[in-house]
Amino acid sequence: MKSFGKRAQGERLERMQASPLWNGEGFRNQHPVLPGLRDGTVPRPTLKEFLSSGGRRTPGAPLPALDPREAWSRPVQSGLRATWLGHSTVLIEIDGHRVLTDPVWGTRASPFRLLGPRRFQPVPLRLKEIPEVDVVVISHDHYDHLDYPTIRALSRHSRVPFVTSLGVGAHLQAWGVAAERITELDWWESHRVPGTGLTITAAPSQHFSGRGLKDRNATLWSSMVVQSDQHRVFFSGDTGLTTEYATIRERLGPFDLVMLEVGAFHPAWGDIHLGPANALKAHALLGGGAFLPVHWGTFSLAMHEWDEPVETLLQLAPATDAPLLLPRLGEAVEPAHRLPVVPWWRGLGSDDAPDSAEPPALQRQLPWPLD
Repeated sequence: MKSFGKRAQGERLERMQASPLWNGEGFRNQHPVLPGLRDGTVPRPTLKEFLSSGGRRTPGAPLPALDPREAWSRPVQSGLRATWLGHSTVLIEIDGHRVLTDPVWGTRASPFRLLGPRRFQPVPLRLKEIPEVDVVVISHDHYDHLDYPTIRALSRHSRVPFVTSLGVGAHLQAWGVAAERITELDWWESHRVPGTGLTITAAPSQHFSGRGLKDRNATLWSSMVVQSDQHRVFFSGDTGLTTEYATIRERLGPFDLVMLEVGAFHPAWGDIHLGPANALKAHALLGGGAFLPVHWGTFSLAMHEWDEPVETLLQLAPATDAPLLLPRLGEAVEPAHRLPVVPWWRGLGSDDAPDSAEPPALQRQLPWPLD
């Protein structure tokens, strides 16, 4: 199946194997897992539990969302504006240029059209309705971050360049993205996006990669830093808590905007996903900055209730003085303009519909017809 992607070969593979993160068979995390991050007394979820969608793992109604196009038509007063479009997809406007992170418009975080975690919340607008972007940044190759139908659409209908982690370019090229549009980075490597003044730097994260049964850690995973002359933005991708965040702050900070994953957490996954409590610790290690939580509100990828990540953040954040940004989907916000947090997600109930119930609204959200 094309959606599984392709393994790196030739010069691409040789460059990967030259990385200090390559252990002979694949990539590895550089730092040991911090004590207490991985609770071995808690059993990992079974496949049946993971695929179940009952209870409050999904909301009982569509989340409130805005069409951001009118906001995008207005100038960015501070020079930096972010629009959360769902999960880890964010359109960043930074000093006159646009950056799109981990774009996912497909209906499932899965290689299959009819099986796997299904999006419970559509993107606020179609992919072809977003303005032209200057660069797409992809942190790693998991299905909820690297989406085959979205990449196919971008490869066909735009000339946007991609910046990603080592090895991920093999997937992109297999799906029609020309090699000259792809830049792959090892940790601490940077790329200057031509004609923009933007620099993208790959930085450490604590995670893993893979799209099939036999390609675990065959590509690299990274956090990403977007920098202009005036602003700096940190994007975590997927990660567990690591002291490397302090090094990222020293080498690449301070940050005006910090986007950290808060959803899809579990006591047995503390080494590979932050969750809200550890996200606040990571935010502190990074030196602060406006905190925009991502990786929630779109897919049910763990056992917790769908809104638990943000509810926990609201409880814990006052003790840390972390300046939270919790916009609605499609709401364009400027980190420099601190707005009060409004719990807009409350009162939506729970979804007890059977797993086979496909929300009709999703049918119109595919970027363009699939092959």
